[in-house]
Amino acid sequence: MTKVGVVLSGCGVYDGAEIHESVLTLLALDRAGAEVVCLAPDVDQMHVINHLTGQESSETRNVLVESARIARGEIKNLAEASAADFDALIFPGGFGAAKNLCDFAVKGADAVVNPDVARLATEMMKAKKPIAAVCIAPAMLAAICRDAGIESSVTIGTDEGTASNIEAMGAKHLACPVEEFRVDEEHRLITSPAYMLAGSISEAATGIERTVAELLRMAG
Repeated sequence: MTKVGVVLSGCGVYDGAEIHESVLTLLALDRAGAEVVCLAPDVDQMHVINHLTGQESSETRNVLVESARIARGEIKNLAEASAADFDALIFPGGFGAAKNLCDFAVKGADAVVNPDVARLATEMMKAKKPIAAVCIAPAMLAAICRDAGIESSVTIGTDEGTASNIEAMGAKHLACPVEEFRVDEEHRLITSPAYMLAGSISEAATGIERTVAELLRMAG
């Protein structure tokens, strides 16, 4: 059975993991018969957003604790994970990927990645184990590859501003429609736009399901 780590970044599109993308990822993996382990870093969120009003809240929340909501409590501290534990890794999107797993949302091409996130992803690449990322999470992969001296290729869809920041990090951006994915064969990276382009949950589902299928195929 293929064992896949699903890295979450909180709970909620504006300050954590995108819930639709996360659940669609977990569902696709489960339907394919994969063993899933949810992971998240034990750190504070960059900030907390009221998802009803869109306004920033004064409260503080923890990424691991919030991610446990999506994982139904079955989640592991990312700091305790290594590439030896998994056959593949996938990052759902949501602003948490660009705020809590790294600070791309604030620093763009100068983004700094959470050390444990960068360590695990780099270990996976060195072990030639596939990594998938959807929505904005591919920008984080570009930052990880930049710091590792790797010239990667990824997609976030068609957004020119985000694509420019990705290319400023030394990665190649590949345009991609919502229902498809792009593969960096050399580094075994699979990326897809999801809600960077999706107008509905069914549109997001198509691309995520195909991305998961390719991830599992590459994991063997």
